[in-house]
Amino acid sequence: MSSKPSIPKGTRDFSTDEMLKREYIFETIKQVFRLYGYQPIETPAMENLTTLLGKYGEEGDKLLFRILNSGDFLSSVNDEELIKREPGKLSSKICEKGLRYDLTVPFARYVVQHRDEIVFPFKRYQIQPVWRADRPQKGRYREFFQCDVDVIGSDSLLNEYELIKIVDDIFQRLKIETLIKINNRKVLSGIAEFIGEGERITDITVAIDKIDKIGIEAVNAELSCKGLTSEAISNLQPVLQLTGNNNTKLSKLEKLISKSETGLKGISELRTLFAYIENSSIICDVELDLTLARGLNYYTGAIIEVKSKDIGIGSICGGGRYDNLAGVFGMEGVSGVGISFGADRIYDVLNQLNLFNEVKVSSTEVLVVNFGEEETDYAFQILDILRTLEVSTELFPDSGKLKKQFSYADSKRIPYIIIAGEDEIENEMITIKIMSSGEQRKIKLKELKSFVKEEIKLAKTCG
Repeated sequence: MSSKPSIPKGTRDFSTDEMLKREYIFETIKQVFRLYGYQPIETPAMENLTTLLGKYGEEGDKLLFRILNSGDFLSSVNDEELIKREPGKLSSKICEKGLRYDLTVPFARYVVQHRDEIVFPFKRYQIQPVWRADRPQKGRYREFFQCDVDVIGSDSLLNEYELIKIVDDIFQRLKIETLIKINNRKVLSGIAEFIGEGERITDITVAIDKIDKIGIEAVNAELSCKGLTSEAISNLQPVLQLTGNNNTKLSKLEKLISKSETGLKGISELRTLFAYIENSSIICDVELDLTLARGLNYYTGAIIEVKSKDIGIGSICGGGRYDNLAGVFGMEGVSGVGISFGADRIYDVLNQLNLFNEVKVSSTEVLVVNFGEEETDYAFQILDILRTLEVSTELFPDSGKLKKQFSYADSKRIPYIIIAGEDEIENEMITIKIMSSGEQRKIKLKELKSFVKEEIKLAKTCG
């Protein structure tokens, strides 16, 4: 007996109902992106490893899914190299491509490659899957969708503000209460200088970015293992534990890192950004979090992370400013900033909060009953009228018992059934069954357009 088929760990199948809910998320996000003037692009699922490696830090590089070269991928490897079994060296010889880890690095590659076709500042959005060889766990998958929105070719902090406004608009529409956390990479550099470890900025940011997950004691232990002195770690503590509102924290921090030019520039940027936010219509809570680091190496300015206030699932959206990413591909002096919405985690939040109850789970609005060959032509007329009016309609494919066809409509939550048997056809009538109430109405076929306008379209608008 053959074993039951399965899928790789960290990946998922999605049912029809799940896909309709996911499309609701994607469409909500797309609508807001377009509202702010962003336009779509797509990039390949795979990129050259030379494009991906070195952009995410050492830990990120380890999570890249590599793709074996086609054909005899061992042809360039000698026996000695095989015996040594050094994964890094072998991988570089047998794998030239990898699945994309995120959408930002491919976007930077795209910008450089297509620079002559782009008008700057370039505002793009991109909704595609990404892959990470991570350990699967709740809220963390190996294949998942990101919904990215970026603007490149502008240094203005108005872009950061606009992205935060986009975050607020999207989660207001999805009815998710969120907390937006903000920091600045320049501030983190200033903190590293303040504690006398300016050269260890990467080690520091990678460690303190884990405070929410492993706690401050474990972070301190990791910093010690990385070679930071006990004095430096001790000096770091009051910075990580600053309290007060956003302005109070910035004032306290300004005194601590007053000798760091880079750090002070970061504070100035944060003050400007918070001033924009305070004078805006943004509804969600916005907080300065000096422990927020986000491990990606390419961030150079503002860092943004969004969490659900009701569900402990980690970040559901995040991003930041990157000044040098396009420069890695040979296009210097082009700054960008962007954020990424984690569609899969947003789905989990909406699901746990029962916020999908209001989402229409059937794409079909009307089912036309199939009585058999003799009634088919009349059924076609009904279908044509409804589809011309942009009403999603199905004709049940097999003629059979009404009970079976009604059961099909009920299972798919189709709100209306149209019955057109011999009597209806003879009198140019149709019978409409409204599933929510069980009511049946008999109307002339020529009145169907009015019914759609007055009942179906109105019900969709109210719903």
